[in-house]
Amino acid sequence: ARYNAAAMLKLLLIIAGAYLLLLAFVYVTQPGMLYLPTLPSRDLDATPQAIVLAFEEVRLETSDGVEVHGWFVPGESDRVVLYFHGNAGNISHRLYSIRDWHELGLSVFIIDYRGYGQSDGKPTEQGLYRDAAAAWGYLTGDRGIDPGDVVVFGRSLGGSVASWLAAREQPAGLIVESSFTSVPDIGQEAYPWLPVRWLSRFQHATRDHVSEVTVPVLVVHSRDDEIIPFHHGEAIFAAANEPKTFMEIRGGHNDGHVMSATVYRDGMRAFLSTL
Repeated sequence: ARYNAAAMLKLLLIIAGAYLLLLAFVYVTQPGMLYLPTLPSRDLDATPQAIVLAFEEVRLETSDGVEVHGWFVPGESDRVVLYFHGNAGNISHRLYSIRDWHELGLSVFIIDYRGYGQSDGKPTEQGLYRDAAAAWGYLTGDRGIDPGDVVVFGRSLGGSVASWLAAREQPAGLIVESSFTSVPDIGQEAYPWLPVRWLSRFQHATRDHVSEVTVPVLVVHSRDDEIIPFHHGEAIFAAANEPKTFMEIRGGHNDGHVMSATVYRDGMRAFLSTL
């Protein structure tokens, strides 16, 4: 009996030790799990010239001295969409989204976060917010664009960046597409056997940021989203202040805007017409 108890205790200690090592590994490797600038590559595959759009190369310096790269694609109207992309790849993987906005008549300003594409540095949550602030300063300062002509757009991870910015500035409106309420929330759902809320070094609290936004908000989400469940979009919408609009689309996390092209463009056009 003593032998069995000792063996059981030893086994439990081994399991506990392995679990603690796993927690330490998850804590240390979080940046690489959340920010994926090399998936598929940091190299730019193409430029807007590949879809027959004129563009300007832009390089900004953030408040902490990091150089950030982006493109400004001029459109037909004075209105500009400030575009914050998701956690993987770079601006060259968003060409068809850029074209969609351009076909709606808007200019597009899209940046790569620090550590992505041709931008310097390494991604951090506060760093991404500084990148967003620099992009806003470029549009409203260097280019002299009226804040009321800027629509802030964020897809997935970019939804947290866009909502953070819109909570601090006064753009024409905010669009949050396929985003999560927060990193701890989505992480806890993905890994229910880990104390994610305790371990998380990042917040990216989209729902909290949206609750502080005072301009019109459009939330876009698909019931078919296999990465960020639909209820995240519903919760973000519930947290938003009026005036607000919800657009339900179909399709997966990365192709919903393509699978629902007609509904998506009509919904965007309708929202823009209210601003």
